Amino acid sequence: MSWFRKNKKIIYYQNKIRLELLGLVKKNWSGKLDKGLIKKIKKIGNVLVWPVTSWRKWPSLGLVFFLLFSFVYLLKELPSPTNLTSSENYAVSTKIFDRNQVLLYEIFGDENRSPIKLGELPDHVKQATIAIEDKRFYYHFGFDLTGILRASLKNFKGERVEGGSTITQQLVKNALLTREKTVKRKLKEVFLAIITEVIYSKEEILEMYLNYIPYGGTAVGVEAAAQQYFNKPAKDLSLAEAALLAGLPQAPSKYSPFQSDQTAAKNRQAEVLRRMVEDGFITSAKAEEARSSVLEYALSKTDIKAPHFVFYVRDILIDRYGLEKVEKGGLRVTTTLDLNLQEATQASLTAEVEKLKNYKVSNGAGLVVKPQTGEVLAMIGSKDYFDAQAEGQVNVTLAERQPGSSIKPIMYATAFEQSVLNPGTILYDGPICFEVIGQKPYCPKNYDGSFKGPVTIRQALGNSLNIPAVKALKAVGIENFIAQANKMGITSWQDPSRYGLSLTLGGGEVKMIDLAQAFGVLANQGVKTPINPILKIEDYKNHLLYENNLQQKKEDLNYLTQHDYEKQRGELERVMNRAPAYLVSHIMQDNTARTWAFGNHSQLVIKDQVVSVKTGTTNNLKDNWTIGFTPEFLVATWVGNNNGNPMNPYLVSGVTGAAPIWHDIMSLLLKNKEPVWQEKPPSVKSAPVCFHGFPPNTEDEPFCQSRGKELYWEESQPSAVQLIKQQIWVDPNTGQPPPPDTHVDGLVLEEHLFYQDPFSEKLECVDCANKIEIQTEEINNFVL
Repeated sequence: MSWFRKNKKIIYYQNKIRLELLGLVKKNWSGKLDKGLIKKIKKIGNVLVWPVTSWRKWPSLGLVFFLLFSFVYLLKELPSPTNLTSSENYAVSTKIFDRNQVLLYEIFGDENRSPIKLGELPDHVKQATIAIEDKRFYYHFGFDLTGILRASLKNFKGERVEGGSTITQQLVKNALLTREKTVKRKLKEVFLAIITEVIYSKEEILEMYLNYIPYGGTAVGVEAAAQQYFNKPAKDLSLAEAALLAGLPQAPSKYSPFQSDQTAAKNRQAEVLRRMVEDGFITSAKAEEARSSVLEYALSKTDIKAPHFVFYVRDILIDRYGLEKVEKGGLRVTTTLDLNLQEATQASLTAEVEKLKNYKVSNGAGLVVKPQTGEVLAMIGSKDYFDAQAEGQVNVTLAERQPGSSIKPIMYATAFEQSVLNPGTILYDGPICFEVIGQKPYCPKNYDGSFKGPVTIRQALGNSLNIPAVKALKAVGIENFIAQANKMGITSWQDPSRYGLSLTLGGGEVKMIDLAQAFGVLANQGVKTPINPILKIEDYKNHLLYENNLQQKKEDLNYLTQHDYEKQRGELERVMNRAPAYLVSHIMQDNTARTWAFGNHSQLVIKDQVVSVKTGTTNNLKDNWTIGFTPEFLVATWVGNNNGNPMNPYLVSGVTGAAPIWHDIMSLLLKNKEPVWQEKPPSVKSAPVCFHGFPPNTEDEPFCQSRGKELYWEESQPSAVQLIKQQIWVDPNTGQPPPPDTHVDGLVLEEHLFYQDPFSEKLECVDCANKIEIQTEEINNFVL
């Protein structure tokens, strides 16, 4: 026997400690202590004093007595572990309404718990929880020093942040302690975890954990979570479902599949499955099968209206007030949504997408916004939120997709803003390649493979010609374009080095809601009104927390329009001069300018209305867009496939897929309304213009009389197109230079005027017979 065990003094203090502990328990803890419970509590003395009973444990003597006296000191403040299932907090639900006070969704803060026996659960439910939360659950005594040290080391190194709490600690923390982050509370947590391990078996602790831990929303416990997320009892959960649920308790709001973006939920599920493989619970093949399984979530269609919009608003509320306030604070949120319009647009979109099955289209999305105030009137994130097989819960209005040519108006607006081009400026639409360092030459083509020759910017934008758009971006500069797009609301373009000239053809992904924000700047003549889906927030006692003053925004917009030198007023900000925004909007509503590509009677025309509109289809045929606006309404629509599969090539024009949906929604909005259009800025003039987009000056006036009238910004000085005088040999019989490598007698040397756009391989003769196009190298052969 060791010296410590022989020493009567030590034995005396050891017994005294046991009695003190038991006495304090009886005196301070509530609840009935039967003989069996008392017997278990007596073990505490052995647990805490055991290291003292061996001389080999002498180095830990100081730690033991520190823990012992800390325990005695804190015991009076410790709640009893017999209260693990009690509930003392009362919450008030948050309600989200449409603009007409129709209830859309109720976020419950009270706890919905349905206890279940551990033996009723499949093994993978228990294993998933242990793998992700506490892999050493069966090997520690309430707290895991190894896990704490490992987590601390990772956090110190700046690696992925980890917690070191065991399942037992999480149980007592959630059930018995406050949320304060202090050393004292952490010591309480550790001691309660140790006591809980003395009183209860591992199976009892795991069962209590699975019945008590919050899984998000109203679900407390795995049974309630199984019902809430999958509409089934926990005993019937699959491995894939169990893995998703096991990942929720750490951060229910972050990992919930019931939100705008499900990426975090799927990544967390994959992490749980990986841990299960590492711990030997399942094979890699089983994990991969579970990870790739399509999960069918269970939201009652009668309990939620406009689900994509509701969860978009919910995310905003959580960012502003925090999860606890949203779930328990009794908020009363009046949104900008018009449920009648939402349901009408949803029905139209779903019906149109159904017609597109033969075009290999499975999904669609739409957004209706009021540009002047930023109100969201309708948000349709997919054709059917409740269609799990088609990934209906993905909100495409918030997802990043390639915009195709629908981004061109933003680029041309930047070109006008930078005083590089005007609507009447001529660019040459012909074969061209751009050299890119370290890459193959970039040779853009038009959607139909044709070339139109010299075209105005109005024709180029109206007919969505690619080559002039790329030339225009080259003249503007990618960094300038991205900077202007960022100011207008495009948030996904951050690093200009990642993008090339294809950016103007849709080579950079954007969110539909960001594209709507940017087009709203055009509708507001250069003023950015932030998109805001909330009208008013109150608490359940009718105390006003926030109000969106729509009338003030309209007044601010009117002020900034009339005083276009002002940059800021309230929440509104001028991010572009008035004239460039107006000029692009004017081109977009010019049906004549787009007849080459769309004809006179396309889905882009709203009868008896004036509407600016642009389509867009990506080269890989994965995204098809239409977005258009009046000063009062903006509508964006999209069709495609969530999984990225290409659509049928017949959708390439943009008027077969998204355009009919856009036409239906915009027609509904404008029904029985008088046409409304922007007031022309004083700096926008109309006159016959020359090839540079301005009225002819004295030098080039003789060559521009045949040009029609066009709008231009008188403060702009575009320099992208130049007039050049050259002497060339021409055939007097034709008025043209002879073809290359052809000998013609009697050539006459004449001076003619040419225009040259940026980067063009051809010059256009302004005054030659038949306005012949002359290759640059041909001119060099004949110029003296």
